[in-house]
Amino acid sequence: MPFSDIYGQDKQVNVLQGAMKNGRVPHAYLFYGIKGVGKKTTAKTLAKALNCREKNADSCDRCPSCLKVDHGNHPDIVFIESEGAFIKIDQIRALQGQIKFRPFEGRKRVFTIVDADRMNDPAANALLKTLEEPNPSNVLILTTSRVHKLPQTIISRCQKIRFNPMRPETIASFLTDRELIDEELARDIASSAGGSIGRALEIKKDSFFDFKNDVTKILSNAGTIPMSVFFLADSFGKDRDSALQKLNIFRGWYRDILVYRETRDVNKLIHRDISDATKKLSEKMAGTDILENIKTISDTYDAIDRNANRQLILESMAFQLKGLS
Repeated sequence: MPFSDIYGQDKQVNVLQGAMKNGRVPHAYLFYGIKGVGKKTTAKTLAKALNCREKNADSCDRCPSCLKVDHGNHPDIVFIESEGAFIKIDQIRALQGQIKFRPFEGRKRVFTIVDADRMNDPAANALLKTLEEPNPSNVLILTTSRVHKLPQTIISRCQKIRFNPMRPETIASFLTDRELIDEELARDIASSAGGSIGRALEIKKDSFFDFKNDVTKILSNAGTIPMSVFFLADSFGKDRDSALQKLNIFRGWYRDILVYRETRDVNKLIHRDISDATKKLSEKMAGTDILENIKTISDTYDAIDRNANRQLILESMAFQLKGLS
């Protein structure tokens, strides 16, 4: 994928290509922003462009170097991701072992640390030493959706590039162009995606539409359904990543309830496809209760993201939600 195929991040792409053209690529980048806005994709494209045989500040997607990156077997392009809940010190030590040497066949060896906020303390401290003594033949790219979780000492040694949430029309265009989705459906998905193409790709699965319908029914009729708490907890399913995506949707819906309660403007809603339920709940709940529910959902998301017992945490969340139990 060349830079021109990256959706919704034109300013960020221009910064990267400008650095390449001027021969001023820093030794370390920090790509930060919400999940699903193209940080990892852009890191891969930058790694390809830095090693592309055509040397035109982009990837050609044709030369042997670009093809090796696409196939995942380029010896100088390395992606480091968490093993379980954390990125561990052994993974950073392996990086340090490689970084001592010149690239095998490319111009630059590029290491991308995906979700760098998952580094445990020993790993982060080890990486800091590498950032303090950069090797000009190597480029480090850190990606994160939780930049506040990274030590300031690491942040300060990277060139920071913020990846913005995307406009709904940009996401809808992506869905119609790349996923060949009907325009009306693409608009519905885009309005629920919270600025994230990654989230939009998850939402387009039928299960996420079913989830929204199930949850709105449970909350709208909570007073008449004795087992509402357990039905709600079960609706998030047993898959961790899917549960996190659904929690994002759930949190966004409570945001809609608060926005509608204060503005009465349907056009400001993210989940317009369930606006009737949003209106109904906004009339039943106080603003302070809605805010407390948003915090409860956020705390639940963070706990599951740290690998806490998923079912127990979801049931605890359901019991704490105002207006349900």
